[in-house]
Amino acid sequence: MTGKIRIISGQWRGRRIPVSDHPELRPTGDRARETLFNWLGPKVIGSRCLDLFAGSGALGLEAASRGAAEVILVERDARLAGALRELLEQWPGSHGVRVEQADALQWLGTKQAPVDIVFADPPFGRGMQVGTLESLKTASCCTDQTLVYVESELDEEPDLAAAVERDWVCLKHKRQGRVVLRLLKLADSAHGAGEI
Repeated sequence: MTGKIRIISGQWRGRRIPVSDHPELRPTGDRARETLFNWLGPKVIGSRCLDLFAGSGALGLEAASRGAAEVILVERDARLAGALRELLEQWPGSHGVRVEQADALQWLGTKQAPVDIVFADPPFGRGMQVGTLESLKTASCCTDQTLVYVESELDEEPDLAAAVERDWVCLKHKRQGRVVLRLLKLADSAHGAGEI
């Protein structure tokens, strides 16, 4: 373990999430999580959330702490998924949180019940944000009412901005240093695009 991050608010406020020493792990920091959950406000309470590329689980666990009814943490790496399961066994009230060890984009291609909120924070520097938004457009879990949070590195902005403008409605947008935060909804005409 290289460090810990804390839950900001809710039933698990102040609890620490261990952060593994993993090359692709970049947990969303306190400032960005505070911004995101201020944007979401009471919409989190009773919601069904999906944390793609869960990593440390910071976003999904923060949502569960703030009253989400169900949280699905999708993490490809077996070690990170196992660490999340172990953590949840220790935290009271975590029965609504489940860990799926799977590739996030492949998981999106399977039949899933709709969710209210998606946290899409793939590793930076690989152009995965655009591919993730493309997969979400046709995913069964994403409806025209689903809120999608995506983080990107400033270097990835031109491609991501074009993808957002084409298929999404940007509800909130903020730059924090070299990271850009967005809260999106599918544009009415985009959902189901590509389906026959």
